[in-house]
Amino acid sequence: MKVSILGAGGLTGKEIIGFLANHPHFDLVHVTSDKFAGKNLESIFPNIPTKFSKLIFNKHSDPIPQNSLVVLAVPDEVSLKVTPELLKKGYKVIDISGVYRIHSKEEFENYYNLKHDSFSLMENVVYGLPEMNRSKIKNSNFVSNPGCYATSIILPIFMLGNLRQKISQNIIISSASGVSGAGGRKEEIAYSFTSLHDNFKSYRVLNHQHTPEIQEYSSYNMQSNLPKIIFTPHLLPVYRGILSTIVIQFNELIKYEDIKNEYNKFSSEKFIRFYNSTDEINLHNIQNTNFLDIAFKIDGNTLVIVSALDNLVKGAGGQAIQNMNLMAGYLESLGLE
Repeated sequence: MKVSILGAGGLTGKEIIGFLANHPHFDLVHVTSDKFAGKNLESIFPNIPTKFSKLIFNKHSDPIPQNSLVVLAVPDEVSLKVTPELLKKGYKVIDISGVYRIHSKEEFENYYNLKHDSFSLMENVVYGLPEMNRSKIKNSNFVSNPGCYATSIILPIFMLGNLRQKISQNIIISSASGVSGAGGRKEEIAYSFTSLHDNFKSYRVLNHQHTPEIQEYSSYNMQSNLPKIIFTPHLLPVYRGILSTIVIQFNELIKYEDIKNEYNKFSSEKFIRFYNSTDEINLHNIQNTNFLDIAFKIDGNTLVIVSALDNLVKGAGGQAIQNMNLMAGYLESLGLE
């Protein structure tokens, strides 16, 4: 199957290109970047696999090869503009922006500071978290790739199953990300190593765009919504990786076996690894992999979950490959091992 990547000059685009170089069934035929148009991939990413090194960047507005699966690794405002046209023309689309994740128009416009002119497409989009939505992704032509912070939080909560109905208080979440998760290729001093070297700070407190996404999908398939989620992101002086600490209060004492039994239902998931101790969860174990690592600890009615993933892989490009495989009818793990 032919693949086109719009926004291939960004960090997520680069990750996807690397995975496609090892994929037996996908053929990358078209890449775009308004900033790098006319240059080849090798000139922007010197360590790009030779297979694609001479491929030339097109502009976003240039024609896209017919019958290709289109991956949108573009800013939100670009996705708002191009997605409706791509779907109208019959392309399969995976959108890595945040434009089609949230089913509340008001919350989207509040958190993203953008007017949503194509909100009717939310009726057709599938949220691309394979461990939660695999069968729907397989039958979809339009998938919204989850956020990186959101993936590290939603899955550990979702996998609690019916125990979620016993959560009694606000869920408190503290997450720390490498700079590639917050700034991408943007030249913003707040996200630079210059600002973060020997430093650690929070940002977008009570206003991060992943908050409504986390709130919505952590409650997926529940009879009633979870209590409010209080999410605080932080920046680490490292390049890649996210570690999230999730504190949950239940309305009764919770047993280790209760949590373990629910998590065991997902023991066959190829890209989720469960650990016995929260001390074992760290960034070194997940960097440059598509794994989500999880461990938990209990004290009375309090559950603390610690998770970690690579924001550029399971949090973005790797998860996009999972979704591409599912949409094309291939083995989900192809290109990721």
